[in-house]
Amino acid sequence: MTGMALLVCCTFAVLLYLRVQAYENLALHNPAWQGSTWESHTGAERAVDGLYTDLGVHGGQCAVSVGGQTAEWRVDLRGVRNIHHIVIQHITGNEVWDENNFYTRYFLGFFLYISNTTNKEDGVLCFRDTNYTRARIPNPVNITCPYHGRYVIYYNNRTHPPYSEGYSRYTWIELCEVEVFGCPSPGYYGENCSLDCPQNCEDGYCDIVEGTCFRCAHRYIGPRCQECPEGLYGSNCLQNCNMTCGNSGRCDIMTGHCNGGCQVFWRGHL
Repeated sequence: MTGMALLVCCTFAVLLYLRVQAYENLALHNPAWQGSTWESHTGAERAVDGLYTDLGVHGGQCAVSVGGQTAEWRVDLRGVRNIHHIVIQHITGNEVWDENNFYTRYFLGFFLYISNTTNKEDGVLCFRDTNYTRARIPNPVNITCPYHGRYVIYYNNRTHPPYSEGYSRYTWIELCEVEVFGCPSPGYYGENCSLDCPQNCEDGYCDIVEGTCFRCAHRYIGPRCQECPEGLYGSNCLQNCNMTCGNSGRCDIMTGHCNGGCQVFWRGHL
């Protein structure tokens, strides 16, 4: 192969690699925080260090807080990211994970939020456990969470007794790893992050599976933020423009107002 051909081949390979991006663990080695820390080797960062071969409290690979009425942990993805799913590995004490495992009681009832701020209330509730029991809670747990945001927040509480059967009196952060999988760059969707979001999605973000826009840029509507066909307007282009509009019955695609004025003998926005 000639030098020029080799250069072209390698350049194409690099471009293809950059274009086809599988879901990545967006949380790995990013800043993490928790409401309290049990011991110096159990800080919040332990849940995003990529290490979870030792699932014990003393192994130095898990984030552990002080027990209390509430427990909160979060990771900063360093920017708004398009998320597909989240995998949570709880502490097991390196024992068999079943209804007799000591730690199952602490995780029951947990919440998972995606937010653009450090306040969970500003975000969307991605998951809330209302059905798990000590015998049925999986570990690790894989949660589909097709939203976009900067912070992933794990939360639990014991503030509203009586608790369901099997729940602990207090709750703890005892997370050995939290992996947040999604597209590393905005504006893409699909299994390999290889498809472009519709160009008129607000801020370039779309559903990571379907490619539909969460919101549209001004003057674009519908799931893929397109202009309405002539003579239609409104949400999903389901409303008809007033046929008394001038300019061949065209109207504003957002409001239905007659932008080109009215036909003879008619007046007003509509």
